Amino acid sequence: MGIGWCRTSRKNAQKLLQKFREEQSPIFHIQHISVEPEATFFLPDTQGAETHESVAPEPNETVIVKHFPNSFRDTSLLSYLKDSEVKEVVICGAMSHMCIDATTRAAFDFGLQCVVIEDACATRDLEYKDRTVKAAEVHAAFMGALAEGYAKVTSINEFARVQL
Repeated sequence: MGIGWCRTSRKNAQKLLQKFREEQSPIFHIQHISVEPEATFFLPDTQGAETHESVAPEPNETVIVKHFPNSFRDTSLLSYLKDSEVKEVVICGAMSHMCIDATTRAAFDFGLQCVVIEDACATRDLEYKDRTVKAAEVHAAFMGALAEGYAKVTSINEFARVQL
């Protein structure tokens, strides 16, 4: 998927964010800050923990800091969703095989309806044993697994068309 694919997913996430802003729908930004001693990414005060300017929160939008792949674990996300009377969550971001997967499954377990915007999510190549699994395959496998009962997995264009 590479850099170009990440740019595409970021642009699609930006489109989704703009749609929610125009509709004045509740928006919750999740920022991953690692507290694990062996972490190599999402470290506090590093570029890896920064939110890209194209999807940066506006002053009136809620930002929830998390320390685990599951955005609900040890955060106030579920309380915010309940307070906002949210019944369906629309999920996008990085990485498909970690945070997107863990958060979607947790949201489903909490009784929320889940929509994952597959082309507004990104991942990376993974190493397993002596094999490199390409990002496109990782992404497809996780989107396929989530589509098997956990979420409606759709594209930004299909989501926008259905919502109109």
